[in-house]
Amino acid sequence: MAILSGAGISTDSGIPDYRGPDGVWRKDPDAEKLVTYAYYMSDPEIRRRSWQMRLNGPALRARPNAAHEAVVRLERSGVPVRVITQNVDGLHQMAGMPDRKVLELHGTARAVVCTGCHARSEMAKALERVRAGVPDPACDRCGGILKSATVMFGEALDPMVLAEAVAIAKACEVFIAVGTSLQVQPAASLAGIAAEHGARLVIVNAEPTPYDPLAERVIREPIGRALPALLEELAEG
Repeated sequence: MAILSGAGISTDSGIPDYRGPDGVWRKDPDAEKLVTYAYYMSDPEIRRRSWQMRLNGPALRARPNAAHEAVVRLERSGVPVRVITQNVDGLHQMAGMPDRKVLELHGTARAVVCTGCHARSEMAKALERVRAGVPDPACDRCGGILKSATVMFGEALDPMVLAEAVAIAKACEVFIAVGTSLQVQPAASLAGIAAEHGARLVIVNAEPTPYDPLAERVIREPIGRALPALLEELAEG
């Protein structure tokens, strides 16, 4: 079984949806610049605002919710599960999913990477420097620009990560897309790939998606209730 999770699975943890009807980008289109690579690299003020967003945002303070915990219960029941997530919050792993079973398409907000020497370190340590009064911390090794270890707008997905996601989609018997609009490519195409290769496609999302016609089931109920019930049902039969 493969589970593709999007922002909607984490809203019950206090992390806002970015693309939904009440999403961050719709309310404040200018905020998108904070996670756009070209703006980030060229504008120190954008970087300073980005660091404040990381420092004060909900992602690193959030805790897993009932939906994340349901995925872990399924995995521990013996059902082979792989999670492909569009989220960068790390909540699947925090809930108890083994790292090796979670594929983070868009990276992780819990680490930083240097854009110069590519050294990787913990986000928490970088935020300590921001709290101490360094508004735009530079790489300790080379002085390069630091960014979160996420895929920003204008950056390409890691081709090896994407290839693994495609392989999982092709091989699975059941593909569940939960909390995702299935509009952001290439991640959205995984639902179609799974269906084309014979998987039962189930979509759990508040709003319609382009892949609803391919789905065996479409569930519009709140994810915190719907996903635990669905996974329990699938585990039993």
